[in-house]
Amino acid sequence: MENENKNALDLDGKGKYFAPSSYSVENQITVLVLTAIIFFSGLMAYIQMPSEAFPEIITPEIYVGTPYPGNSPSDIEKLITRPLEKEINAITGVDEIISKSVEGYSTIDIKFDFDVTPEEALRKVKDKVDVAKTKPDFPTDLPADPNIFEMNFSEIMPIQNINLSGDFTVDQLKDYAEYLEDRIEDLPEISKAEIRGVDDKEVRISIDLQKMESLNISFNDVASAISNRNRSISGGNLLVDGYRRNIRVVGDFKDIEEIGNVIVKHEKGNIVYLRNIGETTFKEVEKESYAREYRAPVVMIDVMKRGGENLIIVSEKIDKIIADAKEDYFPDNLEISVTNDQSNQTKTQLNELVNSIIFGVILVVLVLTFFLGLRNALFVGIAIPLSMLMSFMILNMMGITLNTIVLFSLVLALGMLVDNGIVVVENVYRLMDEGYSRWEAAKRGAGEVSYAIIASTATTLAAFVPLAMWPGLMGEFMKYLPLTLIIVLSSSLFVALIINPGLTARYMKTEEGVPNKRKLSIISMGLILFGLLMGYGVNALILADILWFGNLLIIAGILILGQIWLGLRTTEWFQNKILPWFEMQYEKILRLALKGAFPYLFFFGTVGLLVFAIGLLGVFPPNTLFFPENQPNQAIVYIELPIGTDIEETNKLTMALEEKVLDVINEYTYSQDTGTGAFEYNYMVESVIAQVGQGTSDPNAGPSMAQTPNKSKITVAFRPFGERISGDGELIKSQSVMARIQEYIGNAPGAQITVDKDAQGPPTGAPINIEVSGDNYQEIIEIADQIRVFINETGIQGIEELKLDVQQGKPELLVDIDYSKARTYGISTAQIGDALRTALYGKEISRFKEGEDDYPINLRYQDQYRYNLDDLLNQKITFRDQGSGRIKQIPISSVATPKKASTFSVVSRIDLDRVITIQSNVLTDYNATQINDELKELMSDYELPRGVEISFTGEQEKQAEEMGFLSGALLTAVFLIFLILVAQFNSASTPFIILTTVVLSLIGVLLGLVIFRDDFVIMMTMIGIISLAGIVVNNAIVLIDFINLLIARKKEELGLLRKEKLPFEYYSDIIIEAGKKRLRPVLLTAITTVLGLIPLAMGINIDFISLITNNDPQFFIGGDNVVFWGPMSWAIIYGLTFATFLTLVIVPVMFFLMNNIANRVFKAK
Repeated sequence: MENENKNALDLDGKGKYFAPSSYSVENQITVLVLTAIIFFSGLMAYIQMPSEAFPEIITPEIYVGTPYPGNSPSDIEKLITRPLEKEINAITGVDEIISKSVEGYSTIDIKFDFDVTPEEALRKVKDKVDVAKTKPDFPTDLPADPNIFEMNFSEIMPIQNINLSGDFTVDQLKDYAEYLEDRIEDLPEISKAEIRGVDDKEVRISIDLQKMESLNISFNDVASAISNRNRSISGGNLLVDGYRRNIRVVGDFKDIEEIGNVIVKHEKGNIVYLRNIGETTFKEVEKESYAREYRAPVVMIDVMKRGGENLIIVSEKIDKIIADAKEDYFPDNLEISVTNDQSNQTKTQLNELVNSIIFGVILVVLVLTFFLGLRNALFVGIAIPLSMLMSFMILNMMGITLNTIVLFSLVLALGMLVDNGIVVVENVYRLMDEGYSRWEAAKRGAGEVSYAIIASTATTLAAFVPLAMWPGLMGEFMKYLPLTLIIVLSSSLFVALIINPGLTARYMKTEEGVPNKRKLSIISMGLILFGLLMGYGVNALILADILWFGNLLIIAGILILGQIWLGLRTTEWFQNKILPWFEMQYEKILRLALKGAFPYLFFFGTVGLLVFAIGLLGVFPPNTLFFPENQPNQAIVYIELPIGTDIEETNKLTMALEEKVLDVINEYTYSQDTGTGAFEYNYMVESVIAQVGQGTSDPNAGPSMAQTPNKSKITVAFRPFGERISGDGELIKSQSVMARIQEYIGNAPGAQITVDKDAQGPPTGAPINIEVSGDNYQEIIEIADQIRVFINETGIQGIEELKLDVQQGKPELLVDIDYSKARTYGISTAQIGDALRTALYGKEISRFKEGEDDYPINLRYQDQYRYNLDDLLNQKITFRDQGSGRIKQIPISSVATPKKASTFSVVSRIDLDRVITIQSNVLTDYNATQINDELKELMSDYELPRGVEISFTGEQEKQAEEMGFLSGALLTAVFLIFLILVAQFNSASTPFIILTTVVLSLIGVLLGLVIFRDDFVIMMTMIGIISLAGIVVNNAIVLIDFINLLIARKKEELGLLRKEKLPFEYYSDIIIEAGKKRLRPVLLTAITTVLGLIPLAMGINIDFISLITNNDPQFFIGGDNVVFWGPMSWAIIYGLTFATFLTLVIVPVMFFLMNNIANRVFKAK
């Protein structure tokens, strides 16, 4: 042992031990306890982590919504939007201000830099709005203060719709909906629940114009009488006989009849009751929304969750609330359906990724078993669960949710997690094979490679560090990828250097040993038989759900049988026949590559192949996409009619389009027999929900607080990917169904109809988005429309429909007042405006309380008068003359003249400039980047008036920004890797060799894209290339480090000093020897990384949980995850496959050439 300890010292006098690894070898019980702690703590963290499809994005984005009913878009811009923008623009850290002024409402969206916290942004905006409100020109008669709130994507979109229907009155359905609404909103995870399809109630006082005027009564008389009557006032405390009694005057209305009995005028003994001049009713407000499911009216509840809450748990709690309500409160014939439940999609995506991890682990362990044997494969394979569980602990402590990006990061890391363990375990195994004891082999084996794997891990992390600095919204979305990878790879390094040495020192053997086949066969058969008995016998008799237990026993028995009768022989054959043969062939290739002129031929041939691949990419360019194009989980038909359209007209058009949508989806059915009768099963669509009015704005445009009677939407929810199978067994794409809907519904006169899909990832804007800006709004509207017509005439294919974000020709009626005549009669503009507004729109004059609810009391004319222009203008303004004291009545028509006009629907501004946006979606099977390139070329020669500018924004602007960042991130990653390599090797030539392999690995990516005609997805493929840079260098570092170790040993053997040059004739044999010794770990690391990604890249989906519990693997190929993550996975697979050849052949060749050149220079000196 003493000699072994001496041999453990390197030439340079440094001990080839790594202190933490040596400690773990000497304290094996501590290692075992630590392993158990990591396992159970990580498991608990995994269970507790909130789950969601995509990360919670917290953006410093503030919305300011200000209602000012009755004002035109131009007036809203002048009175509200511009004063607020002027103050808000002075805030530091503002990135962009976007505003929209529509009739009666102003919306301002303020986006801040991400170094400003949302709380700070909200405070700053509130302060500036308060300043604007104090200005003398800011309106003082707003119905409500500006609504200022923080933007939160997760709180805009409902997580599910709950639909109530049946043979009940609307009031009954509303009561049931409110019962659910109250209980759902009591959940701390819910931000709000909103009822659609039924409107709030009001007390409506409808005045008879002629009766009111004949009795010389004004609106103010009625309002004052109602307001003064409907009051409860405290008079204070009365002290009597030592007791204090509270004196209260109670005047609240108790029923509707009391309101009609209010005296509105008492003069000269004549009493006028409200019922004498009008009608009082308690009914729904004017219709604001409709909701239907498959054309049947429903009362719908939109449920929105709070940010950061667990979507799956929230959904389960709501399901329980509904189940309890059905049992305890609701009648049996009340029909309740839950549609558009986002938790189902989240569960599906998360389960698919978890199953991809399980499948990848199985493949990785299988390969490790072939290369290392079962025992040693388990030593290496333990790195996978332990590293992941450590990551869950850390991520949970950081407050990060369990989402698809985090899980994909684990899939991407799957193969890399075992890289360090492979190097350590393989080195320990080699030293034990050379005669070292387990303890010494574990210490020395970990020590020899410790700095190499630390450096290789550091270089991998260096590739991801720039991605963690990603700015903006996309960075907030994607930062979880590098963050998770950094954590999990650091965890794998900890496992390799701390856990693995302790376990190998305790359990490793160089020979598997001969198992007792007879004994193990009896045990395995016993497990199989007992599993059959428990899972298929006892389970059926006692109706207990223990099928999973029986299946686990059966699987365990089959695995033991397979290992002893097939696995051992196959592993032995592979290790003793295939690997030695492969090593021999590799040695031949490497000897050839290092012989004569072949080093130059191999190197420059590879460089030439890179040039060829780049040229081939230019000749056969792939489709360029910004973000992966997912198969829709929802197809949403957005319908927008001109502003001012009555909701009944919107509803009529929506119902017609619903019929068309149902016609399309009914094509995707087949007859299915349930035993009680046959029915038509729709294998593509789960639900069709139509909404009209409230809650129908496109969420990508931000929240809208304005009334939207001119808007509606139809949401078609598709079944999960694996269930979209026709009666013939064909897997149908939801994209084709959406395209069919798009084609079939066509256009409707005067309506803008857009068919869109559910958004995956952060919003990026429309695929085609052209902004026309200038000072004269009417002029830029006309120019934008001319551009739209010009583009349409060119016939560029793939554009769905170019639309302006403003509608022209919106009718309005201007009331032109003769101000001198009005003042002569003693009336003001305010009196005229108030009279018209009260007569038509109405005025809230008090509140009617009923139980815990209260309702507005609104005053207006009866419909026969309020919708008659002559009656409105001929109405008399009744008031008491201050001079004579007599009541006067002046018709509005005597001082005002109506004029018909038209205006635009909205005034849009970006960074205080007026802007018109021309935008469109792209049709299925067309590429947005190619279409935009054609449009840019087309518009390059388009003549514009002075002061008018156009720019391509939206998705294209984001695409250019992110491409620029990712290109810079790649260069930064390469530079960081270079610094780490220089620090490790104290050399410039070695980092050059290793980084050259990173550049040359692009050959694999480029050829893969061209040969397999894959899309180049900027976001995903570029991240894959950056990830590849970190992965590729690992094997090269380990190989060159081992070459240097052999060179040092050769110098010791020859008696050379450390700084002396080794004669060049030894280099060839040393390089070949190092290549042979590192062949297995290099192949293993590459194969495990590739196999870890294969299930996700190919979209192989096997539900292992369902397989064990229900004997149903639910196998299918494809899915949402493969669309999203496939491009990145394939980029890494293509590049890493070719990089393995580079590591095994070109790296030795370059090392040989570098030293050959250095040797010649040395001799020349």
